[in-house]
Amino acid sequence: MSGRRGESPARGEGVPATEDAAGSVPSPRAGGRAEARRAAQGKGGRGGGGGKAEAASAGGGRAAARKSAKPKKNVKKIVAWSTAGVLVVIAGVGGAIYLKLNANIKSFDADAIARNRPPEAKADADGNKPVNILLIGSDSRGKNNADLGGGEDGGARSDTTILLHVYADHKHAVGISIPRNAKVELPSCKLPNGKWTKGGNTDLFNAAFSMGGSDDGNPACTQNTVEKLTGIRVDHTLVVDFNGFASMTSAVNGVDICLPKPIYEGDINPKLKKKGDLVLPQGKQTVEGQKALDYVRLRHGIGDGSDIGRMKRQQAFLGSLASKIKKDGMNPTTLLPLADAATKSLVVDPGLDSADKLLSFGLSLKNIDMHDLKFVTVPWRYRTQDQDLDLVQADAGKLWETLKADQTIDGQNATGQQPDAPADGTSPASQQPAPATTPAAPAGDTANSAIRVAVYNGTTVNGLAGKATEQLKGAKFTASTAGQAASTKYKATTIEYGSGQKANAEKVAALFPGAGLETSSARGISVIVGQEYAAAMGMAPGAPAGGGAPSAAPGVPAPPQPLPTTITNDARSADDDICANTSYGSGG
Repeated sequence: MSGRRGESPARGEGVPATEDAAGSVPSPRAGGRAEARRAAQGKGGRGGGGGKAEAASAGGGRAAARKSAKPKKNVKKIVAWSTAGVLVVIAGVGGAIYLKLNANIKSFDADAIARNRPPEAKADADGNKPVNILLIGSDSRGKNNADLGGGEDGGARSDTTILLHVYADHKHAVGISIPRNAKVELPSCKLPNGKWTKGGNTDLFNAAFSMGGSDDGNPACTQNTVEKLTGIRVDHTLVVDFNGFASMTSAVNGVDICLPKPIYEGDINPKLKKKGDLVLPQGKQTVEGQKALDYVRLRHGIGDGSDIGRMKRQQAFLGSLASKIKKDGMNPTTLLPLADAATKSLVVDPGLDSADKLLSFGLSLKNIDMHDLKFVTVPWRYRTQDQDLDLVQADAGKLWETLKADQTIDGQNATGQQPDAPADGTSPASQQPAPATTPAAPAGDTANSAIRVAVYNGTTVNGLAGKATEQLKGAKFTASTAGQAASTKYKATTIEYGSGQKANAEKVAALFPGAGLETSSARGISVIVGQEYAAAMGMAPGAPAGGGAPSAAPGVPAPPQPLPTTITNDARSADDDICANTSYGSGG
């Protein structure tokens, strides 16, 4: 583990002389419209010349006048053919770029992925699935990486590991940092020689990536470990090494960061035994290349010098990088230079092994709002017998169940925005008959199927949310049991609705006598059933609904429990102040 073996000095302030990240995109031809105008006027192009001979060749004088008298449809044909020619050129250039990107991309062996894996996530009412991406920052010293990261040790370790959960609506995401020195159980993993380890032993988390001692690392082993640890299926894995990371930051023209204290050479490499020159000043700044790498790998000279503080800075950096890319525009023009830079040092799972797949995946994230991109660290505690960490399994388990239920860390259901009911000037609630104790479903109201509702249990009565879900389905609503609410002390049922959803919320409320309506910053509609609904259903605390019916349908994960404040209070949004929450412990 690099933290234990010391961190050697960074060799220089800049990125090694490599091909520019954007250099693979051809430059526009000289000339353009201005040169075309000069040529038409007989003034020549950039190469000089001009005069009457050139004007004649450009079609000037009486010949030009005669031509201008011809029908305009000929001009349209010329324009059409010219446009077609330009498109062919663009297609050819695009093909060259894609071929270049494809040549860059490396994927790891699909046979190294465990056979016994967690099930795939189920689609929501719209057919959308959440996606889980494992992001690994490799500290491999192979190739040119030693010049950037220092160190003489061979092999590779994982400096950074984040499980990114993109919700089914593709408008929310949360990144879970996993400490590299947390003690975990390692599964059976395939070695470079083709043999499989026995598995079952406890070791540091980043020992999975270094399994086999290869300079390329063992991303499949890390993926297997994360799946065993979380019970969540990893859909894609991406590994970026020092060179790739440095090139990516240069491709976006730098990333904004902030430091509470100045950082010196001695902080980057404590083996120097002296302060050294200033590397990163205090306060806000924009970094790229080597300095960006210094920031995300920095441990000493700030906070308590632990990996926990480093993970906080990595989360802040990734949020700032995502904001920069989002601001520049999530389109091929922006993503191609970034993809070229990344793919030169990128290893991916077999599902992302082409430029088409990689760019398509990148574009699929374009609708995530930066405030809804969160970062947290899996709950942990220091061990008493050494300097390593243990994961707090009870709290970590709640976090994994929350992700499986596609529920955000603040307890919202992320199933996407719903269409509003037609505005006809009347209240939908007034059109419904007063419901009885068990409201009857509005017969034939097929419009309700376009309204999606997430149902939460606001009591301690087992199975209450499932009962309400079935009632909503009986009324033709598209409903799903989302789990336990953040509080179990709801007396009355509450209907929460987002912008533009009031009419739909009133239709839902008609099924729940005495329910209150509340606006919410979250999208869509949520029903939080309370004690009054439990009483109306004849259900007492601890009694399952319907004489033993489970609170969730077969095959659906159990409703998650509310997350502890140790997770929710420490969450970071990508649009948070970049100067906030970037260290841990005393020392700045």
